[in-house]
Amino acid sequence: MKKYLVFLLIVVAFFSCDKKSKVEKAVEEIPLELKVYRFDKAFFETPPNELPNLKAEYPFFFPKGVSDSVWIEKMQNPQWRELHQEVEKKYNDFGKQTSEIEDLFKHIKYYFPKATMPKVYTVIAEMDYNNKAIYANDKLIIALELYLGSQHKFYEFPKYLEQNFEERQMMPDIVTSFSLGKIPPPIEKTLLGEMIYYGKQLYLKDELLPEYNDAEKIGYLPEQIIWCQENESYIWRYFIEKELLYSTDSKLPNRFTNLAPFSKFYLEIDNESPGRVGQWTGWQIVRSYMQNNEVTLQEMLKMDTKELFEKSKYKPKKTDE
Repeated sequence: MKKYLVFLLIVVAFFSCDKKSKVEKAVEEIPLELKVYRFDKAFFETPPNELPNLKAEYPFFFPKGVSDSVWIEKMQNPQWRELHQEVEKKYNDFGKQTSEIEDLFKHIKYYFPKATMPKVYTVIAEMDYNNKAIYANDKLIIALELYLGSQHKFYEFPKYLEQNFEERQMMPDIVTSFSLGKIPPPIEKTLLGEMIYYGKQLYLKDELLPEYNDAEKIGYLPEQIIWCQENESYIWRYFIEKELLYSTDSKLPNRFTNLAPFSKFYLEIDNESPGRVGQWTGWQIVRSYMQNNEVTLQEMLKMDTKELFEKSKYKPKKTDE
């Protein structure tokens, strides 16, 4: 019996890999070439007297009513110029990143044939960690000052935020922004609704970023993924015993799904836990659903929370498995 189970697992793995390789071959054949506009370079390398030409070329970066003196001051400000120099050190040649963005959008085109292929703009913005990459309409805007490496001297943020200021987070951040237009927010504001919403977002990264590991997709350190895996059954039991899944308590997102240094069980384990364990658990639920049901990616993203959860057959893995 044991030998039969091993054989069955090998067969399943083979067909799974074969299916995946067919997808990747189809993705590779999609013709696509994105244009990247280095607005960050253009802005800081343009002499102040040529500002009108820059504004004519990039009008959407210059809101009406803002005096030219504001832009000239920024061009000449020593701190902004030093930040530009740091970005240049790391991203003077953006060829590698351009290839990665093209590969990502080939995957997007495969799963979402009607998706708009954007013009890509790199900028140096205001270090807004909530808007590191913005996909909107026909534009993708990437704030390069937030991808200099978690140890960069310019960063004065909490560690749980700085750990995601790595170049490797650029593609996952783009998918996060893309997902906002593809995943409807939960109708019922329950913890389970929040968990499934983020689970869908993370599963989208499974499909669009197949070469990325789980830690990179969710923005965890490797040891934080291990913590979640080792405590999966405990996390789930806590949610069930405390009757949190269908609770609409407004404090729950800050405890379990929003960005935070740790999750808040109000127990001794809190400081050991990563933030957003609800997102991670929702991800496992969505993965379980996709393993147990024959639906397309687009169909799953639009699914009702309750139906998806009930059909997921989710069972948390125990630590001794």
